[in-house]
Amino acid sequence: MRKFSARRASVRTASLAFVSAVLVSPLLAASPAAADPAADALPAELVQAIARDLKMSPAEYLDRAAKAQELRNYAKEFRAERPDEFAGAWMGTDGKPVLAVTSLDAARVVAADGYQTRLAPINADNLEGSLDQLNNWITSIPREISGAINSVAIDFLNSQLVVSVANTPGGHLLNLPTLIANIKVVLSPDGGGPVERRPMGGDTYISAPTALDDSALHSVDVCSFGFNSVDNAGNALNISAGHCNPNLGKANEQAEVYLPNVRNLSASPQVGTFVTTQLGGRSALDYSVIRLNDTAVNAGMDQPSVRGANGTTLTLTGVADPITGAPVCKSGQSSTFTCGYVVADRVETQLYTAEGQSKTVRGFASSACTLGGDSGGAIVSGTRALGITSGSNAADAPNCNEANTALASYGGTATLGIPIRAILADIDANSGGGLGSGIQVRTRA
Repeated sequence: MRKFSARRASVRTASLAFVSAVLVSPLLAASPAAADPAADALPAELVQAIARDLKMSPAEYLDRAAKAQELRNYAKEFRAERPDEFAGAWMGTDGKPVLAVTSLDAARVVAADGYQTRLAPINADNLEGSLDQLNNWITSIPREISGAINSVAIDFLNSQLVVSVANTPGGHLLNLPTLIANIKVVLSPDGGGPVERRPMGGDTYISAPTALDDSALHSVDVCSFGFNSVDNAGNALNISAGHCNPNLGKANEQAEVYLPNVRNLSASPQVGTFVTTQLGGRSALDYSVIRLNDTAVNAGMDQPSVRGANGTTLTLTGVADPITGAPVCKSGQSSTFTCGYVVADRVETQLYTAEGQSKTVRGFASSACTLGGDSGGAIVSGTRALGITSGSNAADAPNCNEANTALASYGGTATLGIPIRAILADIDANSGGGLGSGIQVRTRA
């Protein structure tokens, strides 16, 4: 999210560090995949991004994404049956699914089901409990101190928490609570100050706290549309980032959404309205719901697709969950399609409002490069909706090549994504049977 003028951004996203302990190298050893007709239907620019960023063929990309979801479903069932013995799951560097357990008996069960296993000293429940303890401590200390902590992630591969701390004198002196064991500290560039981002063409929208022709208006916000959705009443909706709403936290949080007319902003056509916004709070999510108007629907903006470079589209076929090691790609006109891997399937970071309030936001981290203006944009795994972009450590970079160079010593680019399935559940739970009730991402088999 950025401003056209020098007015301060309403939300500053803490920069993320690539959790190198989670995936220490690109997943290059892709197993051969059978020919997949769906691979031929992928946009050309996405195919180029897969080869460039993931070093694999489209068929291998789709195959690994599908295996990651199979592992996610198996891990969910295993954890429900044996919570004390489940210690995490991920896709290995060789593309094979791995499930960590805390006992030899559980390892035998997992191996018999065809999965690789790893013994771990701590189960997932205890790691997540430690994460909650650490975040409670972070929110209790003064912002002048907590501001040095960029993010906290669970590293299931090494049974530890990974804390990203700004590479500043304050960050170096930060004393982490000693009552929480298994903490690894990673230094990252100082996020400092409000994030200024550049607008993108095509897959973008602009919004403002008042009408665009208001003489008192000095700036507008620029973000990206996410996934088109529909609720039980047939309302055409789009899911984007919550911090993109310029009226976030005000008595009336609704704000109009427009397609930008760069030659005459005040003449930009309205295509929707923010109707629901969430940032932090009990759900720890960052999302907004935009109700598309008839103009947008008649223009075909409610279709089950994600736009990328040069107007090419990827048709969505379902919804996915984040799991470490799964391949992902994100859309965006500024950086076109870029791809990477999920490097942590649970990350928590602090976002700060214009009023200085700290908001804890929970999501997943990926290594895909995300540039300014991508907030709210779509993240996919295979051809399934995975999440929306919330923040990035490369938001101010002019391009991904420079971002990769500047951030190489810190582990590379990193993006915070908000899981789409958690967003859908939260919208439905808070709908009261009205707008958003039964919301689903539009897909096409």
